[in-house]
Amino acid sequence: MLNSFVTSVNGVLWSYVLIILLLGLGVYFTIRTGFVQVRHLKEMFYVLKDRPKGGSDKDITSLQAFFIGAATRIGTGNVVGVATAIALGGPGAVFWMWMVAIVGSASAFVESTLAQIYKERDEVGFRGGPGYYIKKQLGSKLMSGIYAITILLSFGLVFIAVQSNTIASSFNRSFDLSTTMVGIVLAVLTALVIFGGVKRIARVSEIIVPVMAIFYVAMALYVFFAHITEIPMVLVTIFKGAFGLDQVVGGGFGAALSWGVKRGLFSNEAGMGSAPNAAATAVVSHPVKQGLIQALGVFFDTLIVCSATAFMILTAGVKPSEKLQDIQLTQAAMGDHFGSWAGAFLAIAIFTFAFSSIIGNSYYGESNLRFLNNHRVTTVIYRILAIGMVIFGAKAKFDLVWNLADMTMALMALTNLIAIMLLGKYAFAALKDYLAQREAGKDPVFYADSIEGLKGVESWEPSPQKDKTKQG
Repeated sequence: MLNSFVTSVNGVLWSYVLIILLLGLGVYFTIRTGFVQVRHLKEMFYVLKDRPKGGSDKDITSLQAFFIGAATRIGTGNVVGVATAIALGGPGAVFWMWMVAIVGSASAFVESTLAQIYKERDEVGFRGGPGYYIKKQLGSKLMSGIYAITILLSFGLVFIAVQSNTIASSFNRSFDLSTTMVGIVLAVLTALVIFGGVKRIARVSEIIVPVMAIFYVAMALYVFFAHITEIPMVLVTIFKGAFGLDQVVGGGFGAALSWGVKRGLFSNEAGMGSAPNAAATAVVSHPVKQGLIQALGVFFDTLIVCSATAFMILTAGVKPSEKLQDIQLTQAAMGDHFGSWAGAFLAIAIFTFAFSSIIGNSYYGESNLRFLNNHRVTTVIYRILAIGMVIFGAKAKFDLVWNLADMTMALMALTNLIAIMLLGKYAFAALKDYLAQREAGKDPVFYADSIEGLKGVESWEPSPQKDKTKQG
């Protein structure tokens, strides 16, 4: 009954509302920022190594914030999500995943820049996100509270169950291990990390994410070049499927669009409002630096890692079926390319992908819980619940956890997209300020009064020149 209700809600949200908002706002932000995700791609790599002068070793750097964001982006969405999109939406779903990433990276830039502008100090550094910029600039405690609750439910609880479900399923299939046992072991590992705080999450992510991505993409590149002569035909299949041109019956376009957008958002999170929670933790001299870095994260996730999975599946000698719709499809494809050992490798790869997402998701949940109720007891209770969701997810049915994830993700994204649509002008102004300083040969520095009309800016100092004017 619960699954039936959730499916009905998803049918409305994902067939109409979210598709229009995600793609429409992505195009709008792309135009208003002057195609920031294309024109300033080189700058994105440049600011990755940024570390403000006089910073502390305890600060979360730009690179670490990038990895916390990548830890939640790179997860089951890249392996299971892509497989599900192809199985249920056809190869054309891959095209719409690309579109969500390309235009969505502009949305990611806007939301992460806003998160930096309105961030707050806490006992270990900074925290922020949609709840903060909604409350401070829009002055809506109700709207900010709704967002904080939806991200707490989705990332903080349901998405954790999705990740553990995938790990347990893959280990059960590859090593015949009990899903209950896998869930318990995973819960213990999760507890060791999340009770260590955000700095430990940053350190673990900084190690795990590059290693898992390098190995996974390396295998995909091998498949790509080994089947290089087939790639043109694969691309034709993707583009034809994207617009329903190769469908015998109607509905091909709708399925490709819906599943591509849905799984594209789950994978790269552009516009969802989750990555800004990581972006706000970084110590940078200008908010735009984290906006650029998180926009790069969207490209990295979808155009590289998701595409890697898609090409492995579409060049394999296996086809989606009733039994091959999720992790089994990707495992079967890798087995076809590399032999029987690939199933075990993918199970281990899934563990690294999904475990890094679990610890990143738990930080997002905790950050927003503290926005609602900054009390140590509630934080401890949340951490215990998050660990409980790890065990629940390992035992729950695949359809239930993914449908719940789609619903909570849609509600969260809806709230954030409305907010950044209203607040986008401040991110545009910040970008203008940043580019003006770069053109003058400076390392851009942001001040609380750099943009007219800002409210509730607590973590940025006023301009020294304006201070002197007031004193004079």
